[in-house]
Order: sequence, then C-alpha cells, then structure tokens
Amino acid sequence: MGARWHDAMRAALDVARSAEAHGDVPIGAVVLDPSGEIIATGGNERELHQDPTAHAEIEAIRRAAERVGEWRLEGCTIVVTLEPCTMCAGAIVGARLEQLVFGAYDEKAGAVASLFDVVRDPRLNHRPRVTGGVLADECTALLEDFFEARR
Repeated sequence: MGARWHDAMRAALDVARSAEAHGDVPIGAVVLDPSGEIIATGGNERELHQDPTAHAEIEAIRRAAERVGEWRLEGCTIVVTLEPCTMCAGAIVGARLEQLVFGAYDEKAGAVASLFDVVRDPRLNHRPRVTGGVLADECTALLEDFFEARR
C-alpha cells in the first residue's frame, strides 16, 4: 500500500539518523511539494536546542513554509518516521498539509491512530489524507536500537 512512499521514508530515516548523531531521539521528517520533490527536512532537535517544541515535524514544517514563502502548505505531503504526537498532528492540520505519511506507530503518544485521531477529526476545517505503517519495521528498529543503547 505505501510502496510509493518508500524513497521519501528512506530520506526521512536518513534525517532521523542525523538527529541521533547529536543525541536526539532519531525521528526524521521530510516535506514534499506537490510534484513529490523534497523541499524541507527536519529531525528532532529538542536536545540540540533544549526546546520541547523542536520535534522533527515542526522543524520540517517551519523550513517548508520558509521555502515556499507562506504558512499554507497546500498540496504538500509530510513523511515522518514516527506517528505524530498531538502537538505535531495539530501543526500538520494548521499548515494545511494535504497528506501525512508515517512509519512506526506510537502506542504511547500517537495522535493519528494509536491514542487519538487528531488529523481526521470531522470537526476540523482541514483533514489531511493519512497513510501509516510505511517501512514501519525499519522505523521501529531505529528507535528500538536507540533506546536499547541507553539502557
């Protein structure tokens, strides 16, 4: 089902690995323009900047908005290695992203399928399409390896 997103998810995984290199949880995101080109990337930078809002999705959305010159990212897709939390799900809706693609499910904090479904709530004025579980095994393994090394 998500095979068309494999290349973008692999790019997000590369970004996640770079986040891990500076001590952050390895989560990565890329934003694709309507033609499928990567226009922005973001990795977790919470530890790097001591900023609790510096999640991969937030960083990628900020950079994409800067690149296109406006906050509305209509027609764009965000691809992220982990199911977004409530903050990031809200930002995805607020940025008017057309589609969300994610890898691993997050049973502890996921706000797209696991705990909540913020992005598809019918009360909202914008609801992106969602594809979950893309390269989930690879995304999960990266996170498990990170936390295993810290135990």
